[in-house]
Amino acid sequence: MALVNLPGLKDMIEEISQRHSLPKSAVQEALREALLKGYERYRRAQNLEKAAQFHEDYFDNFDVELDVEEEGFRILSTKTIVEEVTNSDHHIGLKEVQEVADEAQLGDEVVLDVTPDQKEFGRMAAIQTKQVLLQKLRDGQRKLIQEEFQDLENTVLQARVTRFERQAVIVMVQSAYGQPEVEAELPKREQLPNDSYRANTTFKVLLKKVREGSHRGPQLIVSRAAAGLVVYLFANEVPEIEEEIVRIVAVAREANPPSRHVGARTKIAVDTLERDVDPVGACIGARGSRIQAVVNELRGEKIDVIRWSPDPATYIANALSPARVDRVLLTNADERQALVLVAEDQLSLAIGKEGQNVRLAARLTGWKIDIKDIAKYNPDAVEAPIDPDGPDSDLESE
Repeated sequence: MALVNLPGLKDMIEEISQRHSLPKSAVQEALREALLKGYERYRRAQNLEKAAQFHEDYFDNFDVELDVEEEGFRILSTKTIVEEVTNSDHHIGLKEVQEVADEAQLGDEVVLDVTPDQKEFGRMAAIQTKQVLLQKLRDGQRKLIQEEFQDLENTVLQARVTRFERQAVIVMVQSAYGQPEVEAELPKREQLPNDSYRANTTFKVLLKKVREGSHRGPQLIVSRAAAGLVVYLFANEVPEIEEEIVRIVAVAREANPPSRHVGARTKIAVDTLERDVDPVGACIGARGSRIQAVVNELRGEKIDVIRWSPDPATYIANALSPARVDRVLLTNADERQALVLVAEDQLSLAIGKEGQNVRLAARLTGWKIDIKDIAKYNPDAVEAPIDPDGPDSDLESE
C-alpha cells in the first residue's frame, strides 16, 4: 500500500531537532510513537462498538515505518500464522500465506503493510498525532536532561535568573558539555538571604538533585546554600587545593540561620602535609584576596577558615575561632563531649550571636561542646553541651 504522505517531513524533523536540542533519531522515534498512537485512536474511532475490546497492549504488534526521503509513513503489523483466524489484527491464515510463501509454517510471524487509505486516515493521523508528538518530545528532553546531568550532581554550574514561581527562582544552567541551557529550580530553602534574584542576574549554583520520571517543570534542583558550593569556590580560588597540597577536611555552613538577626556563616577546616605551607594562609590569600572572592560570590557571607588537627582538643579550640580558648577538656571521649573554658571577655564571642559560633564549631568537629567562663568553672556542675547532630546539623567531613 502507498505511503501516507507527510509533506515537509524532512524539514520538520530538522527544525524540531534544532528547536528542542534533540538528535534527529530521537525526533524520528518520537514521531513514530506519535503516529502509532494516532493510528490507534483512528482504529478506535472507526470501530466504536469494538473499542472496549482494544485492551492496553492490543496494538503492541503494530509499528510505524518512517520514510524520511519519500516524506511519508506506513503502518506495519506483525501477525502470527494460524490455522484458523480469530483476530485479523494479530493472526493470518496459513493457507493465505502459503499462496505467496510455500515454506510458511504454523507459528511463524509475518510483517504486513496495514496502512489505511490515505484519504480516510491521513488527515486524522496528522491531527491526532500532534499532541502526542509534543508530549513525546518533552519526554525525550527530560530523558536527555537526566542522562546529561545525572553525572553532574554535586558539581557547580553557572546560572541565570529567568523568572519566579511562587517562592522558587527558575534559572537557566548550562552543562559542562556545552549543551544549550536548560531550566533548573532554586527553591526558597536553597537561596541566600543576601542574594538579589533579578532577571538575567548570573551566579554559581550547586546541582543538588536531578529529578527522575515525568516530573512537570524543571527537573534540576540547584542550591546556593549547600556546603559543597563553598568547597568549590575555595578550590577555584586556591591553587593549592586544586593541586591537593591543601585539603578541605570539613565544612559547616549555616546559609539560612534560624533567626533573621543572625547572618549567614560558614566554618571550613583545612590541612596540609607540607611543612612549609600554611593551609589557612593559602585560603585567605595575600591581603585576604582569595577569601574575599569567595565572600563576594556568597554576597557577604562570613567565613572562618581554621586549621584542622588530629588532636580533638586543638581542633575544637581552633573551631571556636575567632574566640581565644584557654582550655579544652574532653569530658567523655566515647560520647564525643567536650568542655571549653574561656575568659569572661571571650565567652560571648565563643558562643556567638544566638549560639551560632559554638553551633557551627560543634558541627564542624563532630563534638558536643559546652562553654564555661574559666573563672566561674565548677567541675561538679553538669550542663547539656551543644550537640553537633541536632536538627539543623549540616556537618560534612571526611
